[in-house]
Amino acid sequence: MALVPFRYNLRSLFVRLSSTVLTVFAIGATVAVLAGMLSLQQGFATLFQEHGRTDLAVFLRKGATSEGESGLTNEQCEILKKEVPEVVADADGRPLASAELFLAVRLRKFDGGETNVSIRGVEPMTFRIHGDDVHIVEGENLRPGSDELIVGEGLVDRIANCRVGETLRINTVTFRIVGVFSGKGGYRSEIWGDLDRLSEALQRPVHSRVIAKVAPDADLAAIQARYENDLRTQPKVLSERAYLASQTERLTITFTVLGSFLALIMGIGAMFTGTNSMLATIGARTHEIGILKAIGYRPWAIFASFVGEAVLLGLLGGAVGCLLVLPFQGAETGTMNQTFSEVTFAFRTTVPVMVEAVSFAALLGLVGGLFPAWRAARMTPTQALRRG
Repeated sequence: MALVPFRYNLRSLFVRLSSTVLTVFAIGATVAVLAGMLSLQQGFATLFQEHGRTDLAVFLRKGATSEGESGLTNEQCEILKKEVPEVVADADGRPLASAELFLAVRLRKFDGGETNVSIRGVEPMTFRIHGDDVHIVEGENLRPGSDELIVGEGLVDRIANCRVGETLRINTVTFRIVGVFSGKGGYRSEIWGDLDRLSEALQRPVHSRVIAKVAPDADLAAIQARYENDLRTQPKVLSERAYLASQTERLTITFTVLGSFLALIMGIGAMFTGTNSMLATIGARTHEIGILKAIGYRPWAIFASFVGEAVLLGLLGGAVGCLLVLPFQGAETGTMNQTFSEVTFAFRTTVPVMVEAVSFAALLGLVGGLFPAWRAARMTPTQALRRG
């Protein structure tokens, strides 16, 4: 005989509404935790990776894993800016390459306490290289050689003394905030100033990296190999996209592992809730099960019916979990990145996140419903009717 009509399972969910709601929200809470952690991971990864360019080369010190660990002398920076033939030149013949300084400093937060904030020293060519990816949204741009700073828009409402017109003291030098800029990725959580003035203020005689626009067909591995035996400089060369991806790897793994662990712990509780709910349902429906078997439904049909009902509970819980997370879409938070400086990023509850969360919820329902469904399928008609 055919499968048990699905409307029978739907009617059962409404008849036993209290246990249905309890199971759905137990699964929904679990899914909300998982979806929340995945949304954080997506927000952090997207912050760094979505605007990464393949035509922008990043030169670091050999062996460095980030610009915070890198150190290049001024002479090495000049070699990389002027001697690499793959670097594109502007209309005046100047290479589109710029040295930068990167350092994290402790600054006070508006909500109390202190945090590390990234300070970047840049040259005028930096703005030409980034083009529209970095632009002033309030105030004006800094003047080369001046004690002026521009602040990423992600810091304005989080870090004290970062609004236009205010001053910021770095070591013994007082800098004035003249503008707020919008930048891609982690730039929106940084403070930029003139390379030479910040080098003096931070007492950093070496630079952190060189960025350069390269030809579309440039082989970055070949550039690195070319300097392998050059005693003047032996840089590590990556595309901006590859470099940014490497900076998100550690925290992405942290979010994924933490989210999976919390979801597993809560999922076990939700699974037992679902199992108990289905067992109670079967106990209250033994008479119905006996009738279904008496009129010819096979054990596998009974098994499939109850498994389907459990999966439906899981899917409903998954939907509830996603709805609980959606209000946080776009909400900004902050965390430490690989350079131990704070970056701001937003929750991103994407379609893949919701699909993964709902799939996990369906799995919880499936696992939680297997034993009750197996128990229902094993009943004989006489046993079921006698219990009923």
